[in-house]
Amino acid sequence: MAGSKKEIGTGFITEVDRYLFNNGRHYEIFEKMGAHPKKYKGKNGMYFAVWAPHAEQIGVVGDFNSWDPEANAMKPLADSGIWEAFVPGIAAGELYKYAITTKSGKILFKADPYAFSAEYRPGTASVTADLSDFQWGDDAWMDKRGSTDPMNAPMSIYEVHLGSWRRKNRPEKDGCYTYVEAARELADYVTDMGYTHVELMGIAEHPYDGSWGYQVTGYFAPTSRYGTPQEFMYFINYLHKKGIGVILDWVPAHFPRDAHGLSEFDGEALYEYADPRKGEHPDWGTKVFDYSKYEVDNFLIANAIYWVEKYHVDGLRVDAVASMLYLDYGRENGNWIPNRYGSNENLEAIEFFKHLNSVMADRGNGAIVIAEESTAWPKVTEKPEDEGLGFTFKWNMGWMHDFLEYMKLDPYFRKYNHHKMTFGLTYFTSEKYILVLSHDEVVHLKCSMINKMPGLLEDKFANLKAGYTFMLGHPGKKLLFMGQDFGQFHEWDEKVALDWYLADEPQNAGLQSYVKDLLQLYRKYPALYELDYDWDGFQWINANDGDRSIFSFIRYSRDHKRSLLFVINFTPVERPDYRVGVPKRGTYTLVLDNSHGLYKRGDKAPAFRSVKKECDGQDYSIAYSLPAYGTAVFRF
Repeated sequence: MAGSKKEIGTGFITEVDRYLFNNGRHYEIFEKMGAHPKKYKGKNGMYFAVWAPHAEQIGVVGDFNSWDPEANAMKPLADSGIWEAFVPGIAAGELYKYAITTKSGKILFKADPYAFSAEYRPGTASVTADLSDFQWGDDAWMDKRGSTDPMNAPMSIYEVHLGSWRRKNRPEKDGCYTYVEAARELADYVTDMGYTHVELMGIAEHPYDGSWGYQVTGYFAPTSRYGTPQEFMYFINYLHKKGIGVILDWVPAHFPRDAHGLSEFDGEALYEYADPRKGEHPDWGTKVFDYSKYEVDNFLIANAIYWVEKYHVDGLRVDAVASMLYLDYGRENGNWIPNRYGSNENLEAIEFFKHLNSVMADRGNGAIVIAEESTAWPKVTEKPEDEGLGFTFKWNMGWMHDFLEYMKLDPYFRKYNHHKMTFGLTYFTSEKYILVLSHDEVVHLKCSMINKMPGLLEDKFANLKAGYTFMLGHPGKKLLFMGQDFGQFHEWDEKVALDWYLADEPQNAGLQSYVKDLLQLYRKYPALYELDYDWDGFQWINANDGDRSIFSFIRYSRDHKRSLLFVINFTPVERPDYRVGVPKRGTYTLVLDNSHGLYKRGDKAPAFRSVKKECDGQDYSIAYSLPAYGTAVFRF
């Protein structure tokens, strides 16, 4: 029985394993739980282990035993809630589930929470897999990652939904690219454009395409929509060898109610809080993980380690952090439970984040953890020992909202909203920020980036070039969602591919070329990334030219060599005699503008000699013609 101390078991899960897991400290529990190829008593087969402390009986079922709950009964391991079984004669590639008999006598057919692979939708079974036979070839990348400080390195992220990035005209799997096909074409595109990383939406297995991968049923299984676990390893390995980092969206906040998933896994609330006032998201119709249980914390933290160590991913972007931190998130008064101090912070989730990020910092080999946190919660990126949550970076949602509100305005009204563009520069050192224009901003009637812009089509493209230039110059790492770099017109739709034909249209091609120039400028000049979170790296020249809606500022490198002066005009009014203050005497060479793009080797870049003439509070200044919606970046 489950409480018997006489149970010996197979020996694959040891007493130490059980102790560590039940105390939330078994960071490689995925090596023991789930399904693993083993040899036992001279026979080859698969070993299964699952945590289900409320179960009365469990059987492993699959095609191999005609889905008979009695055929391969599991045995409980003493005082741990873990059940195990060895099934001889089966190997990788078998469909399976757990048939869990509850205390009420009902039998639940559940997918394996620790399964390494899953059946292609709409199937819901787990699939046995062997992850040990892939040969990695990214040693150089991994060594470099472990020795690089991400704070003072360039990071320009291309956010991608693989199922709708590109599609092929074929019936198999809706025409989606496989991991192998996507690796080659995506690496070529990202390399050509100049992004440093890709961030992938919806890789962990999920039943519903419309959730975009944010309602997960298979936390350890790369979705079978695009291929096998080994093919996903190939994807990451290929991008690494091309010098591209890979970040995954990760969802430890909630999970769906699907009958085959984690919800009431063994007949009772197990992975979720039992009280619906704490264990359910009313807005999303999902369940909330119970961070008070060591085994649940262990499941999630081990899952983070799994993606970093087994798949070599370079970072996790943690979704919906605010929903975890606040007990009243999305809940009306009287429908949530205060903590023991009577306030709305989820103390267990706070400790979970500190634990997670401490472990990741200790053994992640340079992998980063990014918080999608939409409030003003303090010290998100401070170390846990300094009362922080320990994240590497935080999405700057405040900057994003202010930026988009400004950019959507008719240029006439921008002078009354000048502060929306300057406010972000009052707090940019308070966290380690990533500036984001993500998928969330181009769906649900929010319009694509190009269609957020005011004016006729020509004005829209000019506005977006100016906006992207401001984003590039603003301190913080960068993220841009796919399709927005060439001016995708319609909103993102996960059911169809991007309109790649637009990249051949003159204005769209011009925008794409300009974004490419911005990204190349970004990687070329350390001034744009070395001091992202230090006031020594930024200086306003004129933050108050609201009447003309012009912004001018400087980005400095650590050694103050090859600094950059930005001037951006957000109106359609040309300034033929524009004068801007500069901090020192010398030559200011134009390296990029919105009409020419990036001045490359061999181009005759315009140069301007400063004169001793006060402007913008500076002793020196330069004068030049600033076009309508003009952007100009000078090197000095």
